Amino acid sequence: MAFINIMCNMSVDCDCCAVAEDPCIKDIGILSSLDPIALDQACIDLVYSSEDEGKQHFIERVESRNGIHTIERASQLGFGNRDYELINID
Repeated sequence: MAFINIMCNMSVDCDCCAVAEDPCIKDIGILSSLDPIALDQACIDLVYSSEDEGKQHFIERVESRNGIHTIERASQLGFGNRDYELINID
């Protein structure tokens, strides 16, 4: 099974939120992987390395909710691996 994350106009709120905050980060891209943990790690790494001015608000929300610990723990529990290789397809 392939997992896909579409990183477009991202808000600090969850997609399931009825009234989400306006997007704070512009499009980063679409990522796909057979490993959900590698995919999440790649996504968060792309946010951290982004030059988008809105990223700090997004990062503050992730860190205040211990979002990185979720990735770390999922890897420890064997749900996937945090290692990945980005392959750019234009």
